[in-house]
Amino acid sequence: MNNWNQFLAAQGARPVPPEGAPDSTLPATVAPIADFGQSLTVPQLQNGFVAAITDQGLIGINGDEAASFLHGQLTNDVEHLNQEQVRLAGYCTPKGRLLASFLMWRNATTIYLQLPRAIQPAIQKRLQMFVLRAKAKLHDASLDAGNQVVLGLGGKQAGAALSAIFPVLPATPFSKVEQASGTLLRVADAFGSARYQWLTSAATARDAWPQLAERLAKGGYDCWQLSDIHAGIPQITAATQEQFVPQMVNFELLGGVNFKKGCYPGQEIVARSQYLGKLKRRTTLVSIADASAVAGGELFAVSDPDQPCGMVVNAAPNGDGGVDALVEMKLGAIAEGSSATGAVRYGTAQGAHVQFLSMPYVLDALDL
Repeated sequence: MNNWNQFLAAQGARPVPPEGAPDSTLPATVAPIADFGQSLTVPQLQNGFVAAITDQGLIGINGDEAASFLHGQLTNDVEHLNQEQVRLAGYCTPKGRLLASFLMWRNATTIYLQLPRAIQPAIQKRLQMFVLRAKAKLHDASLDAGNQVVLGLGGKQAGAALSAIFPVLPATPFSKVEQASGTLLRVADAFGSARYQWLTSAATARDAWPQLAERLAKGGYDCWQLSDIHAGIPQITAATQEQFVPQMVNFELLGGVNFKKGCYPGQEIVARSQYLGKLKRRTTLVSIADASAVAGGELFAVSDPDQPCGMVVNAAPNGDGGVDALVEMKLGAIAEGSSATGAVRYGTAQGAHVQFLSMPYVLDALDL
């Protein structure tokens, strides 16, 4: 993206010119932003960054029975979700396979589900099919005025940069604050620092942009994806729908599954996998020396070259010529790859090397 107008258009928002100015103009301090969309390295992310989150859609659910309706559809507790919390949640097929994963929060009137923009229409339509007589209504919330622009911020300098805009920041991961300048979500930490999503109007983002850009490295949505990957947070995309039960992508470790709530599609299989499971698979963090590696791509153990041992869940450019990725694999292959260089490859058993990196949380050795 070459300028602020294009960035706003990608967010589904109309460009907002300065008051009294023609629609075709924006202040020189805002446009053009020539390096928006560039990849950043991990050290740049660690220091502090602001990224355009342009690949995410947002479903809003309103109505007296919105919470109870979603509670019966998703893997996590929605009925007890309060206005200070942010949660992960999954949406499964009757066979317990994830169709979508959400970042979920609410305000006084609306529950929000954030997911990849590419799969939002189909998921929103599917959820709508099951509303039936419930007093709940779904809409594309990315078109709402307060959600026109979504920025991701993280690294050592992000908190100080945001403090100039928000008098109070969310204190812990998976919490939020709402103020006149918008909604600020604190999501999972990465690189030892807090990460935030800021949802706001185009006008507010335009006014705040110069001070953020002055203090933080600027990047596109792949930088936010890279930070999510290093936080160990998986996201179901079109390439991986119906591939995983929640535990395969560590969802219960991240608080995305509530085993005490009532029924939802696939609940019996998800519960059985937790207590009687024999899948023996988990998701871990790797670096792949192949810039073309993508979600849905397969991994192979050199010791067993004839069948894949895993699949890429999410991948993003790491700024060093390859990608960093979350990969779902057999526990045995994770152990083998972690202890022997070159033991796991991408694409084929002769493909690009897969280097195993440290996860930000412990992989509970659940017998899946």
